[in-house]
Amino acid sequence: MAATQQVAPATPASVPGRRLDSWLLAGGLVAFAATLIWFIYSASGQRSWGLAPIDMSVFRDAGLIVRHVRPLYHPHLASPLYDRLFANGEPFDYPPFAALPFALMSYLSLSALAKLAAMADIAALVAAIWVTFGALGYRRQAGRLGLTLLTSAAVFYTEPVQRTMYLGQVEIVLMALVMWDMCQPDERRWKGAGVGIAAGIKLLPLLFIPYLLLTRRFRQAAVASGAFLATLIVGFIALPRDSWQWLIQGLFLKANAHIDLHWSGNQSLMGILLRSAGADAHGEWLVAAAIAIVLGTAGAVLLDRAGHRVVAVLMIALTTLLISPLSWDDHWVWIVLAIPVLIDCALRAPGATRWAWFGLAAAVTALFAGWPDSWLGQPNHLTGIIYLVPQHYRPQGAPWPEVGWHGWQLIVGNAWVLSGLLAFVALLLIGLRQSGRAVPPSSPEAAA
Repeated sequence: MAATQQVAPATPASVPGRRLDSWLLAGGLVAFAATLIWFIYSASGQRSWGLAPIDMSVFRDAGLIVRHVRPLYHPHLASPLYDRLFANGEPFDYPPFAALPFALMSYLSLSALAKLAAMADIAALVAAIWVTFGALGYRRQAGRLGLTLLTSAAVFYTEPVQRTMYLGQVEIVLMALVMWDMCQPDERRWKGAGVGIAAGIKLLPLLFIPYLLLTRRFRQAAVASGAFLATLIVGFIALPRDSWQWLIQGLFLKANAHIDLHWSGNQSLMGILLRSAGADAHGEWLVAAAIAIVLGTAGAVLLDRAGHRVVAVLMIALTTLLISPLSWDDHWVWIVLAIPVLIDCALRAPGATRWAWFGLAAAVTALFAGWPDSWLGQPNHLTGIIYLVPQHYRPQGAPWPEVGWHGWQLIVGNAWVLSGLLAFVALLLIGLRQSGRAVPPSSPEAAA
């Protein structure tokens, strides 16, 4: 995610010319249309690996429980809904506020809801990349749209994007909401509300609030805090018993109790520590997470003060991925917004350096790329590099297959979190190096 661009509007020399804008737009339309056509074709086939909305079914069932039975968490009543929701160890562990929109969505069938969710994900992906290019200084609409569509087509089949759509998760929509909010001009009255609402659905965006405070955006931090508080109040009004259990009784601290955090799909500090230690690494994780929060927030503040506001936002997002006890493959969807930053660096760089930046963008895309699982005998979805280590591999006496990995297994099985740590260190070093080169912040382009 490393980059050295300024937030200030790009100069004509640093962005595509008007003739190239037309070619970019044409190429982007063709590439994105071809991508969508192939996705629709593959998702509608008998051996579909496009959609299997497991998580969406959990969300919908939680909405049905809100409408028809109570309580939402740890049920004590007999109900087929409870039986279905908890049968496979997949309880609803989001804040009560998150269950309310799912209650409305539950009027739709799961099949219809999955299709609508996929359409929303595609729109949110394009919107997030469009907003990112705008915040990087790209103003001419044709060229910006062309770059957006080309980038969207390139990252569409990355594992995080496809896994989000496959499961019916909400990661792409939340990413777009936070990025749109953070890229609004500071003068916008309700800047910060998107972060607060996103935190009301998943808590980790709360880390953006100290970042706003430390960059002296006090009003925006207050708006974000107020919006988050409003989600808690709405939850208490609509679901008082569940809200009390989730917040006051600390149920949110036990959200991952039913999940095996050792699995290679968990690409976080907690995951890599558990896979290395083999048993209980919670103490080490608390220390590592605390250090990451301090360094990540400090690095984001330094990058922001040096004029790299988009990269600062990505630094906070990367920090949340590292410190979360559980960062599934779909959580890493933020990686798609690193690609516009790398492309921007390439377009601004001279000579051979330009191709080095393009090469890095291609390498990051390849690292997170997905392919049909039919290559591994399971034709129902995509898989990425972190699943190349055979899941049936289990060292003698080890309680989990991942414990006892060695050599290439350690590198491949932890590829995303290791690359995230490298990016984390690189961004921190860039922030430290440029800490004495403060640039007066200019408001990014409105993302509307």
